[in-house]
Amino acid sequence: MADDFATGEISDDIGTRLKLVRQIFGLTQRELARRAGVTNGAISLIEQNRVSPSISSLKKILDGIPLSLADFFTLNFSSSDSVFFAGEELTEISYDPAISMRMVGRKVKGRAMQMLREVYQPGADTGDAMLRHDGEECGLVISGSIIITVGVQERLLNPGDAYYFRSDIPHRFRNPGPEPCVLVSANSPPSF
Repeated sequence: MADDFATGEISDDIGTRLKLVRQIFGLTQRELARRAGVTNGAISLIEQNRVSPSISSLKKILDGIPLSLADFFTLNFSSSDSVFFAGEELTEISYDPAISMRMVGRKVKGRAMQMLREVYQPGADTGDAMLRHDGEECGLVISGSIIITVGVQERLLNPGDAYYFRSDIPHRFRNPGPEPCVLVSANSPPSF
């Protein structure tokens, strides 16, 4: 095994990546070493880029996380990717002054879902033409009330009520109440 850590088969940045991945998964060097069946010193030396593991040794270490070699080399584990968004960082995507739709993480690359904070002013309506798009949609009413029509079904939802439907079914939203309706929604795949 000692020879496996001196071959230099893998690039010098492996140590930095291993340390970041280990920390993301919440493991200490000692815990990862125990899981992988290697010494704590071996993990430490790799993370300091003082030794370079062979591919088989790296695979054994990654099995302790567990994480595949392919994911280790291809996934973006950058700690600089935005994870948290202040309210003012949410992107407004509605052009209707009576409806606000603020998107979470609009600039996140490769988004598989879309999350919105929606506010419908009293009397606001998404229009007579029903909406349709690919995927699924769900949401939760935070305050106020909203009438949601999905196909031939229609219901008034109040705070705490929720919905979930296939978005290729024609649908629309209307606030019949005297106060703004706030809801949080998600669709997958993103439609904006």
